[in-house]
Amino acid sequence: MSALHGRRLPRRTAQLLLGLFLYGIGIAFMVRGQIGAAPWDVLSQGITRHVPLSFGVVTILISLVVLLLWIPLRQKPGIGTVLNAVLVGPAADVGLALIPADQPLWLRICFFVIGLLVLSAATGLYIGAQFGPGPRDGLMTGLHKRTGWRIWIVRTGIEVVIVAVGWALGGNVGIGTVAFALLVGPLCQYFMRVFAVPIGRQPQKGVAR
Repeated sequence: MSALHGRRLPRRTAQLLLGLFLYGIGIAFMVRGQIGAAPWDVLSQGITRHVPLSFGVVTILISLVVLLLWIPLRQKPGIGTVLNAVLVGPAADVGLALIPADQPLWLRICFFVIGLLVLSAATGLYIGAQFGPGPRDGLMTGLHKRTGWRIWIVRTGIEVVIVAVGWALGGNVGIGTVAFALLVGPLCQYFMRVFAVPIGRQPQKGVAR
């Protein structure tokens, strides 16, 4: 049966759209936590300090640039890949408009924890829908296939470079950045098991963003 057809399509579509929206909200909570953002969000923060664009718009532009890098890597995007690129940024802007900034430290820590949990659950939702990986994941897996390097080496290398560039541009690097790096993998793996929608005999596996 085609991955785009069948009785599970409504559930998968709802999961995809809800997951992408909540992913942006999770990012907004972590950014408002102000104790260190996720690597790619550090880059978005840094760029917004130098251009008259919102965090969400910058996030979209970064995603589109990353998708262009898929071409020489011979990666093929899915519907979920394209929607990830264009929907997460606006959802983050919505969250940033609703969540107050410059709160007391205890509340900012709560924001970060909420954001990490929401983002992880959102990852399980949209990847569990099996419409394709996020742009950044395709970059990682594409480099892995082309270079033969291990996944963790490729991911670590990419994120170290991204954090360094984002920090140099003024993005917020802190304990939250480290906590994200350590916790997001296990949390996403748990939620992916919870929300995976079987297609045929085997559910597809993937990773966050």
